[in-house]
Amino acid sequence: MSKPDYLDSAKAITYSSYLAVDELLALQIPESAEHDELLFIIIHQVYELWFKQLLHETDFLMTKLGANDVPRALHTLKRMLTILKTIVSQVDILETMTPLEFNSFRDRLGSSSGFQSYQFRELEFTLGYKRKNVLDHHPEGSEGRSKLRERYDAPTLWDSFLHLLERNDYAIPETLLTRDVTEGLEPSPEVQTILIDIYRNDPKLASVCERLLDFDEGMQEWRYRHVKMVERTIGHKIGTGGSAGVEYLKSTMRPLFPDLWDIRSRL
Repeated sequence: MSKPDYLDSAKAITYSSYLAVDELLALQIPESAEHDELLFIIIHQVYELWFKQLLHETDFLMTKLGANDVPRALHTLKRMLTILKTIVSQVDILETMTPLEFNSFRDRLGSSSGFQSYQFRELEFTLGYKRKNVLDHHPEGSEGRSKLRERYDAPTLWDSFLHLLERNDYAIPETLLTRDVTEGLEPSPEVQTILIDIYRNDPKLASVCERLLDFDEGMQEWRYRHVKMVERTIGHKIGTGGSAGVEYLKSTMRPLFPDLWDIRSRL
């Protein structure tokens, strides 16, 4: 009689095999012999892992909003906010690298640029910041372009939130519930009136509003810290890969959910 799989030492799951540690540690391949390049690679690989988790959590959040499961939605938003704080804190580590240290290997980065992070662009699209020209930075047939196209054509987190309000008997305009989801989000006076009512009379949904605003603020904090880190490291030079660097990054510092910001002076 053969042993069950879980007793077979040849098939036993270990810490290393479960986390693919050997494969993971083989993924850092510096292009130079400079000491600081390893830190640069590890930080950005960790960012990509956190972006993957944020996308995972955002998709889950949208399903919970769709199911009118407000407690689980709030729990998920809390986790997403905690991840954002971790991402922001990693900038502190990057800022231990001086301009001279970064410039010692910067020319080895070639045409690579953070702008090419399709996972971060996926996150932007899911949060409502959609620009079709972003697809052009990824070759036809590539995994990045395919995933971005899927996110571009899909409803956003804000769309899920509006449907949640509609399911709770708030009269969201039909034009917003059936809008072209490839378009960016624009402020809506009708939605703002509803949000003010929610803040005054519906504590449960007001909590969702506040967590969404927290997340929006967290994304803006990440962008601000990123801008200042880049400015501190390369000043106003052209960014890696020929991007506009600091000036481009500054242009992205905008609210994700403008209606939640616009009502503040009316509460």
